[in-house]
Amino acid sequence: MKPFAILLSALILCTAFNSGAQMLKDESKWTFEAKKKKGNQYELIVHVKLPKPWHIYSFNPGFDGSLTPPSFTFDKNPKLTLNGKMAEKGKMTSVVMIEGSPKVNMYSGSVDYVQQATITGTGKITGEYTDQICNDNTCLPPTTKKMTFTIQ
Repeated sequence: MKPFAILLSALILCTAFNSGAQMLKDESKWTFEAKKKKGNQYELIVHVKLPKPWHIYSFNPGFDGSLTPPSFTFDKNPKLTLNGKMAEKGKMTSVVMIEGSPKVNMYSGSVDYVQQATITGTGKITGEYTDQICNDNTCLPPTTKKMTFTIQ
């Protein structure tokens, strides 16, 4: 009977852990803006708002290379030419997570990701982004979602 009690206890603990982990949900807010600069020049801006105590890693997160930075891809579109790499804008924080380890670069509160682009015509620019948000205790699994920019 003792092995059965141990197995039952382990199952209860696993179930309790899994149900607690499922209660955490991504409450970050992502919005997409196409800002016309001049002529056919635009900034495609991804605005991210993170509730406390969540953060998102920088494109160059540091540490040991195991952290998941956000990534963005744009669907092929004959009206779209990307100019350079996407930039991140916000107040970056660099912290040491483990004594003696390299710093970790992250954003809390809000961050904007800005892609310079040449766009001819109107319509929709689409793509996907992958992100992972974390707090001081855990990270949610990376997720990939769709993004759409409307060109007027």
